[in-house]
Amino acid sequence: MSRAMIIGTGSCLPERILTNEDLEKMVDTSDEWITTRTGIKTRHIAGAGEETSKLASVAARRALDMAGVTPAEVDMIVVGTISCEKAMPSCACLVQKELEAVNAFAFDINAACSGFLYGLDLADKYIRATPDMKILVIGAENLSSRTNWQDRNTCVLFGDGAGACLVTGSDQERGILASKLYADGRLWELLHMDSAPSLNPDLCGQPSDGPFIKMVGKDVFRYAVRAMADAITAVLEKEDLAIEDISLVVPHQANIRILKSLADHLRVPLEKIYINVHKYGNTSAATVPIAMDEANREGRLQQGDLLLICTFGGGFTWGAALVRW
Repeated sequence: MSRAMIIGTGSCLPERILTNEDLEKMVDTSDEWITTRTGIKTRHIAGAGEETSKLASVAARRALDMAGVTPAEVDMIVVGTISCEKAMPSCACLVQKELEAVNAFAFDINAACSGFLYGLDLADKYIRATPDMKILVIGAENLSSRTNWQDRNTCVLFGDGAGACLVTGSDQERGILASKLYADGRLWELLHMDSAPSLNPDLCGQPSDGPFIKMVGKDVFRYAVRAMADAITAVLEKEDLAIEDISLVVPHQANIRILKSLADHLRVPLEKIYINVHKYGNTSAATVPIAMDEANREGRLQQGDLLLICTFGGGFTWGAALVRW
């Protein structure tokens, strides 16, 4: 049976770096307060010419270059994002234009921080049906455009960036072995973002103070750790594997306390969990592919290794995937 195998990875971060010391000048906070509660020291913030689709396109080109594949060979582009510079067309269509991937169809997935994993699972389903497809799966965000910079509880968390992978069919043991995706829309108010005001007065609904991220941090923390741990258990049981069989865990980079709690729940050393939240903050759908690309280029992933991906985001959405590298 053919499955989706990752043959190239790439990432892209904006040039500007916003430090905790910079934030001290913007809101009532401190480096010590941010570091203690989140583990974040810096985050990248997009500037002119670094729109979400542009970051996504650079990450995609780097994945294509690693794989030795041209844009014309790409059959499908899927982008997980909640912060494209346009509501329409999709970010994926803008990436297709930028890459000149003229033979690819393209669309976005809105699953918040889980967008990349949802896209990867979908790509696997396409490839199991049509093994010779080449699919770009991208997570890309400019959360600086969706952040309330007067709210010290949220503005310290988020950053901008993009990550991508190219997948194609493999009849070897390599590829996506299993994945489990979940959602619970009943809890949407704990982590959400309003859209721009409706132009239809009958559909305005409750007044909004702005189209930026709103979060009940303590509740999100409580749900996130348990949900990711349960998803991981489900994919391991599906493949009759134990956590000790895993070479590396690449989780969503929300904050260091979630990552440490996840390690405790899984009973694995923190060294087995890839962590870069201190450098980039929470880039939503981009955190997993950025981390995966870094781990790949650092030599942390070798052929045959078992990689475990897990994520949690607004919706709520969450899930896990098991990949033989």
